[in-house]
Amino acid sequence: MSFEFYENMTGLEKSALLLNVLGNNVTAQVFKKMKDNDVKRLVSTMASISKVPIPVVKQVLEEFYTEIAEEETLIFGHAQGRDFVLQTLGEERAKTVLGQLSVVEGSRTLEALELVDHRTLANFLVNEHPQTIALILAHLDADKKCEVLKRLPEAIQTEVVLRIANLDFISPNLIAQVDEVLKQELATLGSIDTQQLGGVSPIAEMLNVMDKTSEQNIMARVEEKDPGLAEEIRKLMFVFEDIIHIDDRGMQALLKEVPNDKLTIALKTAPDDIKDKIFRNISKRAADLLREDLEAMGPVRLSDVEGAQQEIVNVAKRLETEGKILISRGGDADALV
Repeated sequence: MSFEFYENMTGLEKSALLLNVLGNNVTAQVFKKMKDNDVKRLVSTMASISKVPIPVVKQVLEEFYTEIAEEETLIFGHAQGRDFVLQTLGEERAKTVLGQLSVVEGSRTLEALELVDHRTLANFLVNEHPQTIALILAHLDADKKCEVLKRLPEAIQTEVVLRIANLDFISPNLIAQVDEVLKQELATLGSIDTQQLGGVSPIAEMLNVMDKTSEQNIMARVEEKDPGLAEEIRKLMFVFEDIIHIDDRGMQALLKEVPNDKLTIALKTAPDDIKDKIFRNISKRAADLLREDLEAMGPVRLSDVEGAQQEIVNVAKRLETEGKILISRGGDADALV
């Protein structure tokens, strides 16, 4: 990444550039005062900077100097925030003077949860006590809370929900301790911003090119072990039966690029709804001829049928990549708007 114009830079990019210029020793001291998720974003941006024109560097440094020179405002870095309030008033008096919410404001979140995906978190929590799970899930946003909860065993889902509903005020010190433990233990899983070598997408791509019998056997076992994962894989896959989800205009575009002999073989084992959809999207004469060919066709090797179906799938995926058709995956009825 390179920056040609100072005006287009974000505050994060200016900060990353500044730290690159100031060097490792200064950066180390700055990082000590920052939250982990902020350090993560800065390190990522710093690593992406390749070259910057000297005038841009000069403008960033001048802006930084202006800020620290206190020409227009005074910097009071210590007389604010929860730690300042607790140190000067004490926790009990602070609660009396400012109220419970004011004292714990800004200390309710677990930073570690921002750095891990929902599947890794669910796998990590599956053997924890329901009260611990409830405390952690209470800090997630609604969508992530839902995804993690769905992946927990049904036997403890209700227990966790009830405990979340009954959670009361939690000591900020306890939250800080939980956060520290989470950071250490989640880091050992290698789940924090590591290079993704696996995941759902590679599985879907692999199964898409696998023979149908092997694909069905694997998906059946995945369904048995992890129904949620099986559903995610299906949403990313595209198999021959999914052509039923292509709209009529897209189907017509697809059929124009499929040779008649391949289409006939592919329909040998196709369900009636797929045959009907294809018949509707070709001329009456072509449909009649296709029906006659199917009725007259003798035994065909299953591998030949699956090969013809895979060729049609490959054509459909190519047309989708080219933007000529739209494919609704996983049976999502409202995928196209």
